[in-house]
Amino acid sequence: MAKFFYRMQNILDIKYKLEEQAKQEFMTVQHRLDEAQDQLSHLEGRKDSYMQQYVRLVSQKLEVLEIEECKNAIILMDEYILNQQQVVRRIERELELAARKMNVAIQERKIHEKLKENQFEEFLQELNQEEMKEIDQLVSYQYNNKDDAEEV
Repeated sequence: MAKFFYRMQNILDIKYKLEEQAKQEFMTVQHRLDEAQDQLSHLEGRKDSYMQQYVRLVSQKLEVLEIEECKNAIILMDEYILNQQQVVRRIERELELAARKMNVAIQERKIHEKLKENQFEEFLQELNQEEMKEIDQLVSYQYNNKDDAEEV
């Protein structure tokens, strides 16, 4: 039986590798985004604890120095949170870009798989036609030999 050979198999293999790289890149950026969001949550938690401490300090005996330190810590946490939110937004944009790149790689791989599938179907059809030709020739040969045998 004839063996199927896809002439663009090396391109398909490259598409598989590119798709895998795009998936890895996507996962790396996703991991970075998760870490940045965790850090943002941590900063917001710290700000909340400073706010609670500030409220407690203001409601108790007035110690201006502690109240001022706590107020400055809250302002500083607001800046950290703002910076971290910007980092999260930047990483989200990177994630969107990586997702688009991954989708393009998947589409290209699917296109080449479809081309391979179509070529394989053509191969099977050609193989079937060859078999039909051989069968027709065999039947024709047997029929012609039958007539020759009857004449003798």
